[in-house]
Amino acid sequence: MSTLTRARCRAQAHPFALDAALAAGVLICMVAGSFVHPHGPEGVKWGLRTPDPLSLVLMTLGAAALVFRRRAPRTVLALAGGLSVVESVTGDPRAPVAMCAVIALYTVASTTDRPTTWRIGLLTMTVLTGAAMAVGPLPWYAQENLAIFAWTGIGATAGDAVRSRRAFVQAIRERAERAERTREEEARRRVAEERLRIARDLHDVVAHHIALVNVQAGVAAHVMDKRPDQAKEALAHVREASRSALGELRATVGLLRQSGDPEAPTEPAPGLDRLDELTGTFRSAGLRVEVARGDEGVDLPAAVDLAAYRIIQEALTNVQKHAGTDARAEVSVVRVGPHIEITVLDDGTGEDRDHTPGGGHGLLGMRERVTALRGTLTTGPRYGGGFRVHAILPVKTRTSAAQDSGP
Repeated sequence: MSTLTRARCRAQAHPFALDAALAAGVLICMVAGSFVHPHGPEGVKWGLRTPDPLSLVLMTLGAAALVFRRRAPRTVLALAGGLSVVESVTGDPRAPVAMCAVIALYTVASTTDRPTTWRIGLLTMTVLTGAAMAVGPLPWYAQENLAIFAWTGIGATAGDAVRSRRAFVQAIRERAERAERTREEEARRRVAEERLRIARDLHDVVAHHIALVNVQAGVAAHVMDKRPDQAKEALAHVREASRSALGELRATVGLLRQSGDPEAPTEPAPGLDRLDELTGTFRSAGLRVEVARGDEGVDLPAAVDLAAYRIIQEALTNVQKHAGTDARAEVSVVRVGPHIEITVLDDGTGEDRDHTPGGGHGLLGMRERVTALRGTLTTGPRYGGGFRVHAILPVKTRTSAAQDSGP
């Protein structure tokens, strides 16, 4: 820290001491100025005379008032102005008591708004200069009278400039603090969104594959003694499902690595191009799934493609878990205007299904995905039994639309 900075910090920590030192310096300057004889035979010269006692009293009172200039600036200005008027009327030769009024006016101007500064400054200049010209011992056109007018104007202008600079610096500091808070809030928001996204991906991956593993393990345990070949086939499906789960978990967790960590998996996120593979895993687990597609030639953004895949995956997983052993599912993917509609129906009669809209983490994750893309999601039981999941997603997101319209 530089010497100037340390001195500034000490002055800000002890303003009363700084004002006392300023008052002492002003008193010394005024007393020294009282020895100047401005109208001697040979012009301005120094004399060895003793100042008038009244002038000394006025100078002392004016300097003492400056000690309190921060606490009561307008009161100090009124007192210093009154002392200056008395000195202008009675002093001969004149002592520079007006210096106290100039400093007090500077203090008022630096602590108030501009209109008030102009009003108080004009009033002070008018009163001090008018009193000196009207009833002072010197002619009205004397240089001392014009000097009072000039110095009071300088004091008001300097105080207003200091106030403006302080306000400017404070505005810059507030903008910087506001920008910092905004950056922190944006960072927290992005972290929360990324956490929710990863949580949705992990839920979708784990719920899907663990449901398949559970079903196939149950089949293997049921036919292990009587039909070992079928049990081996079920265990093979368990191994394949677990391998797929580990692969997708590795890809998802790889997103959390830092830039200096080992290379993360580069396998692309799943989309509707893997819909047949997805439904095949459910068919191998014993679920009857029919697929109808009307989205030929539709090139979906990566976010929409992934969301469509995850919605179908989660909906079929819920059918596998809750709809019963004899349930049948229907998957429909259709392009309708600027949207793609995804419908998953089942005719299950399971009693443990959560029919409440948005109930469960799976339905909540689906709704969050669809909302993030500005789509709509409808879930609920079907008339006559079963469950329906219907999602409408935009074919183009705002990001892809902006890229298409760019140069």
